[in-house]
Amino acid sequence: MLIIENFQKTYDSGFHMEIDFLCFDKGIHLIKGKNGSGKSTLLKAIAGIHSFQGDIVLENISQKKQPIPYRKLVNYSEAEPQFPDFLSLDELILFTSTVTPFNPNQVTELKEILGIGEYASQPIASYSSGMLKKTGLMLAFLGNPQLIILDEPFTTIDLDTQKSLQKLILHRLEECSFLITSHLADFEELFDYSSTTSMENGHLIDPHE
Repeated sequence: MLIIENFQKTYDSGFHMEIDFLCFDKGIHLIKGKNGSGKSTLLKAIAGIHSFQGDIVLENISQKKQPIPYRKLVNYSEAEPQFPDFLSLDELILFTSTVTPFNPNQVTELKEILGIGEYASQPIASYSSGMLKKTGLMLAFLGNPQLIILDEPFTTIDLDTQKSLQKLILHRLEECSFLITSHLADFEELFDYSSTTSMENGHLIDPHE
């Protein structure tokens, strides 16, 4: 279970996000909203990347009180991933293994599912935007996190990979939960039993109102 309490985040531009209380049970949760509504800000805060006021608790572990154990529970793939150009995917995986334990068979499986294996030894500088996205997605699925956060995971990847990603998410659902954003018009239809939370200008909108 993921709990957000007394959350506040303010930027110098004047943008302000505030969430008194929000609870996500285990499952797939879709977060919708226009550009600039605060979706990525919220996800990065939950991932432990952005500072904020308040607290976020995952499986009874507080991000503020237990930041290192908390971060070990969360994997994150950003909308537009960036990595050092001189590294390859294999080198990124090796680095990830120093902080996130995983089975080597998992690497082989994910490479095949996402169609990235033949590029794994090439430098990131040679990757297309789609390959960069696949790299970020692969790293997000490594290990055994309790929560996987995917910001716009279906953009820049081809249709076959989108279908493979959908199946991968459903396959991992028994092991962990997902927070996902997307601008796809039929996004909810991909996961017809998930919950949806809408955002507008830093505020949550009750989808039932």
